[in-house]
Amino acid sequence: MEEGRKVRLMAVGRIAAGKTSLCQRLNQEELKYRKTQTIQVVAKDMNFIDTPGEYLERRMFRGPLMVTAMQADLIVLVQSAIDSQSMFPPDFVSMFPKPAFGVITKCDKADGEQIHRAERYLRQAGAKDIFKISNVTDEGISEVQEYIDKFGFEFL
Repeated sequence: MEEGRKVRLMAVGRIAAGKTSLCQRLNQEELKYRKTQTIQVVAKDMNFIDTPGEYLERRMFRGPLMVTAMQADLIVLVQSAIDSQSMFPPDFVSMFPKPAFGVITKCDKADGEQIHRAERYLRQAGAKDIFKISNVTDEGISEVQEYIDKFGFEFL
């Protein structure tokens, strides 16, 4: 990675998993819901590739996810704690030639069993490092930022 270039995360997850909100939180922006229709690159404090949930949910779009991942430094699998389903196939992260980690969102709305289930989904997908966050209360956001810092990337 070139010196001084900011990390570029690519978020992958189901529709309404919290990918866009995570992007807003990591860039210290106000939470503002918007439906992500296409792959979007947000370049602020951190470069962030926000992918539509449909790209995970429909197999025919998984190829574009792999191609887009080439532009990323880190892949973040996003799983909502209040979603009883996961679309991540087993060992999903193996399709990306990049480091990957997991984030469980909406922990402020979930009970322990729901959070445990979301963690199990992410582990099955191949995420070894998993963070539990709330984009609303900022719980866990600083831990995600510290984790990214460990990779030696410039991160404001």
